[in-house]
Amino acid sequence: MASAADPRDEVSALRETLRHHNHRYHVLDDPEISDADYDVLFDRLVALERNHPELIDANSPTQRVGAEPLPEFASVTHFQPMLSLDKCVSAEELGDWDARCRNRLERDRDLEFTCEPKFDGVAVSLQYRKGELVQAATRGDGQTGEDITANVRTIGAVPLELRGDAPDLVEVRGEIYMPITGFHAFNQAALERGEKPLINPRNGAAGSLRQLDPKITAGRPLSMFAYSVGRIEGAGVPARHCDVLAWLAEFGLRVNPLVERVSGVAACITYVESLLARRAELDYEIDGVVIKVNDLELQQQLGAVTRKPRWAIAFKYPAEEATTVLKAVEFQVGRTGAVTPVARLEPVFVGGVTVSNATLHNMDEIERLDLRVGDTVLVHRAGDVIPKVVRVVAGKRPKGARRIRRPTVCPVCATPIVAIEDEAIERCPAGLSCPAQRKEAIKHFASRLAMDIEGLGDKLVDQLVEAGLIDTVADLYRLGVEALAGLERMGEKSAANLVAALQRSRETTLARFVYALGIREVGESTALQLARYFGDLDPLMKADTDQLLAVNDVGPVVAERIRAFFAAPHNREVVAGLRTAGVCWERHEPTIEARAPLGGETWVLTGTLEQMARSEAKAALQRLGAKVAGSVSAKTTCVVAGPGAGSKLAKAEQLGIRVIDEAALQALLGEHDAG
Repeated sequence: MASAADPRDEVSALRETLRHHNHRYHVLDDPEISDADYDVLFDRLVALERNHPELIDANSPTQRVGAEPLPEFASVTHFQPMLSLDKCVSAEELGDWDARCRNRLERDRDLEFTCEPKFDGVAVSLQYRKGELVQAATRGDGQTGEDITANVRTIGAVPLELRGDAPDLVEVRGEIYMPITGFHAFNQAALERGEKPLINPRNGAAGSLRQLDPKITAGRPLSMFAYSVGRIEGAGVPARHCDVLAWLAEFGLRVNPLVERVSGVAACITYVESLLARRAELDYEIDGVVIKVNDLELQQQLGAVTRKPRWAIAFKYPAEEATTVLKAVEFQVGRTGAVTPVARLEPVFVGGVTVSNATLHNMDEIERLDLRVGDTVLVHRAGDVIPKVVRVVAGKRPKGARRIRRPTVCPVCATPIVAIEDEAIERCPAGLSCPAQRKEAIKHFASRLAMDIEGLGDKLVDQLVEAGLIDTVADLYRLGVEALAGLERMGEKSAANLVAALQRSRETTLARFVYALGIREVGESTALQLARYFGDLDPLMKADTDQLLAVNDVGPVVAERIRAFFAAPHNREVVAGLRTAGVCWERHEPTIEARAPLGGETWVLTGTLEQMARSEAKAALQRLGAKVAGSVSAKTTCVVAGPGAGSKLAKAEQLGIRVIDEAALQALLGEHDAG
């Protein structure tokens, strides 16, 4: 019996509290306490167990990384085979599968299905006996996998003990994956330590699970979604697959919130298209949709053939990675003088488009990849992200593959390139005397989010600079119809339209103007903060570093960039020339952040806005003081959801965050005259 001074009660209470907070953090993504507060509880439990080793329990939250390194992985035979799936890539093929299912079941009416993301991770089987995790195994060949229990125990999203009244035995199937944000953070830290980064999230997850030392796995950002069950003893299984997933969630397992129950193949296609549109915003990689007959009895009737169930199919999306050949590397110069290598590739279809160019970032990246012209390379493209070369297929390197030389002079103006301390990017220091920088600065000035000069495209800017018609952005406003009409593919009507567009652009906002100036590291959001804080350009141009640091989102580096930009005589001349040309904006009183209607709030836009562009809605919210974020978290104040809203809406509802539609947003903007 425990005495009043016996620590067993405190240890038991701490373990229960920590399990609760682990579930909130890793499974529900809705933490109730800060990391620091969690650490205090955890450290207290560690101290108690250290002082009282007889109280240590294998399922204690402190024991997730307690195992010694293994000499090798043991084999595990699955209770039931882990089947693979048939695949389809078109609505026609999916319709054929649906027809086969209905024919075998002798049904004319639509079947009910569940649609869920097809995760690009590692399939695993988790065995729980009397609620305790006793074994975790990889899929392997479907019959036999490897015992990875010690590694899986380190993953916070995997409960060591099930919640509630768990069956005597339940085998949970799921996918262990590496979140995209975690993957990038891990790689950034690895590069800073001089270590080799991971190739992609899927390889990162697979490699992490195959570490013989669980402590290495524990240092990797891994999570898991449960998506089915295998063998069960001591409890009945729900009648529908969607109810099985809800059942698993009750036990404390993480289930994907995007699973939907639908009726008929047409609804499946709608889901497939909707998820594909949201693919780029997910924090985990998917390569398609898994579609399953929802009724488990019908699944039994349909059965399986050659290790594949007849009752499920995978609709595959276009691959986001493909191999091709590096034909050449060219160096481009941006508006800030950054000299960036670009890979010229043998065209390859990846991520739904044909790719012939990819970014290489800088020479350090080329050297890290050991990249040579002629190499076969793996190219990654996700959503609208610029294609990237992620690795070299070393075994396919041809004889005579040519090394890539670091440039010593600007490829455009031949000015010697300079390397700046603590920067990976090398730069041409010639500034606007370099034609490439001049062109890029003018293109940025005319872009949609800057001065929005309709008709002033990239090729026309190239012509204007090469013809000597403009040297700075201020020269744009001196262009006339006659001079423009003489350019290639520019008749009098096109020239007149451009002059009219230039005239319209003279009336702008201070935020757009500041952004258009192209100050290094001053993006759209920072320009808006500067405009709101200072109210007009003159006080901004006179501001010292301390005054600039008082602006939200402005740190020491950005403050110095702004101060140096306005201190440069050439830049002040360009600004004066623009003002003389009639560029103007409405002046207003400086805005104090706390007094703004939405000051201190964080808003998220998701889905399709039908009455206004998303960029317009974002700018309007920012004018009211709100921060507009790209993802939903516990700190989100409100989510504006339009048609097609997906995971962000689901997460907002899960976290109890306020959700409004576009009509309510417009009403709010109207109240504050911010539309």
